Amino acid sequence: MGKTIAQKIFDAHQIDKPFEDTTIVKLDAVFCHEITTPIAITDLMARDMDRVFDPTKIKAVIDHVTPAKDSKTAEQGKILRDWARRHQIKDFFDIGRNGVCHAIFPEKGFVRPGYTIIMGDSHTCTHGAFGAFAAGVGTTDLEVGILKGVCSFKEPKTMKFELTGQLPKGVYAKDAILYIINQIGVNGATNCVMEFAGNIVEEMSMESRMTLCNMAIEAGGTSGICYPDMTTVDYLWPFIQDEFDSKEQALEEYSQWTSDADAKYEAVYTYDLSDLEPMVTFGFKPDQVKPVTEMVGTKIDQVYIGSCTNGRIEDLRIAAQVLKGKTISDNLRGVLSPATPAIYQMALKEGLIDIFMEAGFCVTNPTCGACLGMSNGVLAEGEACASTTNRNFNGRMGRGGMVHLMSPATAAATAIEGLITNSTLFEGGQ
Repeated sequence: MGKTIAQKIFDAHQIDKPFEDTTIVKLDAVFCHEITTPIAITDLMARDMDRVFDPTKIKAVIDHVTPAKDSKTAEQGKILRDWARRHQIKDFFDIGRNGVCHAIFPEKGFVRPGYTIIMGDSHTCTHGAFGAFAAGVGTTDLEVGILKGVCSFKEPKTMKFELTGQLPKGVYAKDAILYIINQIGVNGATNCVMEFAGNIVEEMSMESRMTLCNMAIEAGGTSGICYPDMTTVDYLWPFIQDEFDSKEQALEEYSQWTSDADAKYEAVYTYDLSDLEPMVTFGFKPDQVKPVTEMVGTKIDQVYIGSCTNGRIEDLRIAAQVLKGKTISDNLRGVLSPATPAIYQMALKEGLIDIFMEAGFCVTNPTCGACLGMSNGVLAEGEACASTTNRNFNGRMGRGGMVHLMSPATAAATAIEGLITNSTLFEGGQ
């Protein structure tokens, strides 16, 4: 019987199997940020276990509230900062050099095909776009990972999603994943790896694949995962070119991290997305999704473009195509947060920031703040936000606020009209 990519990664990293369905795997990287890691640090210190298994394999960033908005968030940042200095963690990204964790870590080349990665953040599944097994974990698992470089997981079961056809104009990876979550439900992939394949995925950029994998957790998935290919190699080449004689050699090496043709899956879903419309959420669960045509005219108070889902340069380019030469409605406010300083700089050089500002957007530094209702775009009670983020839970972006998840193109069109709008009505789109 063949094996899935997740099974192959587990086999290569297994160091113990204490129970039939439980595997202890060696970790290639432990990612950290200032919201969840300080709890683990403080507990390790209290237990006289203030150590790290390998400072070169730990990557840390201050990204959720940056700069600090109050004494509590300042203290969280200080705990992480002092810890990183104490243990000589070279890859620590402090304010001014920091970005949204699931954008900056791949951007720095810290994710490779076949890797095992954990972080105290549910959207760690993003990094599976590179053919890695990456999962969010709780405080105890994070502590063990920091201390020992290992983590315990149930044997990975995999669900396969084959995306075929051709995405229509104005439809993107965000629409595809919202559609999938709507089809299987928020618990549809619980305790499973969501493996994405098919010609649509093969044709996607790494940015789009990261968007796809980012929201696997919203369907209950442990991780999302894509097969590494030449698109992956091209993205990683600046970081791996000294390891291989050619891109073809790198591709040959990374091709081991693909599923066998006779691999066993919990379920296989095939979706022809040729007729897919732009999708928008309408309730307080990520599977409450409708085509944008059924949501047109819904009043919006704020448009937010950014986050670990859709704050990359590709996303900014798409939104800017829709916004160019136009201004946003007087009835709402627009907020843009490029996900990393490098993305911000690219957007500046390409004139994208000018387009956003001339349209009336407030442009902020890279931060996760608005996504979870902590800073830089919190909603008031009764307000609605058209957002490119990943969660629409009740109160997610502010107590009593409503979040409508959508693609950057749909968000930009909505900003112009002041109501949820189909981006295909404007120039741009795909």
